Amino acid sequence: MTFFGTSGASTESPPASEAVPEVPASSTGRRRGRGAQAERQATPTPDSRGVVVCGSDRTMLRVVTELVSSGEEVTAIVNPASRHIERIAELGAQVMGVRVVRESVLRRAGIDTDGKKPSTARALVLLDADDVHNVHTALTARDMDENLRIVVQMVNPRIGAQLHQLLGDCVVISGPSLAAPAFVADALEDDELTWLELGGRRMVAGPAELIREKVTVLADTTSSATPELLPLSSADPAGDIVLGTGVRHLRRKRDVRRTGWVMATRDVLDRRVRVIAAVMALLVVIGTALTHWIAGVEWLRALYLVMGAVTSAGIEDDVFANAQPWAKVAAVVVQLTGIVLVALLTAVIVDSLIGARLSRVIGGVRGRPRNHVIVCGLGTVGARVLEILAERGVAVVGVEHDEEAPGVQTAHRLRIPLVMGDSSQEETLRLAGAPRAQAVLAITNGDITNLETAMVVRDLNPDARITMRMFDHDLAHKVERMLGLGHSRSVSMLVAPAIAAAVANRRTQATVPAGRRVLLLTEVTVERDSVAVGRRLGELDEAGGLRVLACQTGTGWDWSPPFQQTLVAGTKIAVAGTRSGLARLLLATRAPHRPGRSERIGP
Repeated sequence: MTFFGTSGASTESPPASEAVPEVPASSTGRRRGRGAQAERQATPTPDSRGVVVCGSDRTMLRVVTELVSSGEEVTAIVNPASRHIERIAELGAQVMGVRVVRESVLRRAGIDTDGKKPSTARALVLLDADDVHNVHTALTARDMDENLRIVVQMVNPRIGAQLHQLLGDCVVISGPSLAAPAFVADALEDDELTWLELGGRRMVAGPAELIREKVTVLADTTSSATPELLPLSSADPAGDIVLGTGVRHLRRKRDVRRTGWVMATRDVLDRRVRVIAAVMALLVVIGTALTHWIAGVEWLRALYLVMGAVTSAGIEDDVFANAQPWAKVAAVVVQLTGIVLVALLTAVIVDSLIGARLSRVIGGVRGRPRNHVIVCGLGTVGARVLEILAERGVAVVGVEHDEEAPGVQTAHRLRIPLVMGDSSQEETLRLAGAPRAQAVLAITNGDITNLETAMVVRDLNPDARITMRMFDHDLAHKVERMLGLGHSRSVSMLVAPAIAAAVANRRTQATVPAGRRVLLLTEVTVERDSVAVGRRLGELDEAGGLRVLACQTGTGWDWSPPFQQTLVAGTKIAVAGTRSGLARLLLATRAPHRPGRSERIGP
């Protein structure tokens, strides 16, 4: 199983642990385009074995908090240098302080099986910032226990998408893919798109005009006052809400132009270069006039001689061989002055190139952009935000101080204007057009930098929508309440519920509103001895109530499944349905209630 983080998705327990197969009514009030939220359970999972978590950053603290609050027994393998180690211990987790995670460390944490009894740990969560370390640890753990549930957070989504081929049944969570849609929704105040992971694919639901590679029609919002859900046909396809694989690439109507070579040349030839060039030109003019009048040399040849002297190209000695001594001395002085000026000019130009860098001056902002979005901080999350905004056709400007940041190359590839500098400085934000921007996303890795950026933007543009990335929950709450600087979000708080849901094997579920009605998109497993076993796949479809989208065959998903195939225990299907339709499907696919199985408390 591969899970790339979604927006607008919720989670709930697997069908086996559900006493009432209803979808919580509270999920309908959730705004589309927001981050995933995990619905906690009041009872522990049937498998009471512990969970091993490896990492040391902020996400590690959030995940441990989420797991401990869910009643899990957590063993945390933490780097002793982590500043979160004491707090993790205070939460009640068993802490192992090690710098390198080896096989012996995993064995001490409870990951070991001799073939007769399972490991004392049922799941391993890997949160290291280095994808290579995560993959290596995951492979080691899989060799030690082939039934171990592995949840991995990957920075590089391409590696994550292929990881299940190495590890088999695992869950891969991409923090940037999970968090970026939430930041974009804040910037655009957009509730039209819902991002989700369904059937092994990253999907998006929304208006047909925005979605590319349409998979199915979810609702027809033009046929009547009340939208028709899961229609077989549509009278007006332009008014449909559909499910597809991505957002249609739109041409930016209010694009922000990059500086280009012309503006770059002007920036490199700054005031210092112009002053030195003016001095050299004045010296050439004076020298040419004196050479013409005193030495009696014609104008063009006099200009040639003086320019050769000033630029250190050399002087023809035969011209000054019979000149007066003072004329020879003057020629030497002119040549020495030219040498100094040429050296100074070279130094200034090199300094301009090093200080500004060619990529910086070429990719800067031209003119006075308006109604654009400024993204401050182009790390992995910022890079994904740029991609989504570019796909949506939104005019955007990036701000970053580190030229090696992942989002810098993304900005160059998408031809997005880029301002290199500290986003907390007023001059940097002015260059990015903050006084005329419609929204600013302060998503650097530092809370203080993001807070300072928000404060400067509020002074420059009181009407701009501001969203800050902040880890400290208490600080974020006070900033929102007392300073009124806009919304704040934490990537770790968006990722942690998804990881906790993956550990508990809760079903991921996305809500897609259609007018006053909603559709639920999720994956359901056919359990042994359930009513659905032996039935044909097509029999699960209900007109207007439930639609089968894909079926898992072996390790892959088939998005054009044969609806005549017979369902067997363990088959997983991706569906879209109403609450009532999904409830009936859960009743048909779950196994009969057995004594000792935990009941879900509450809706």
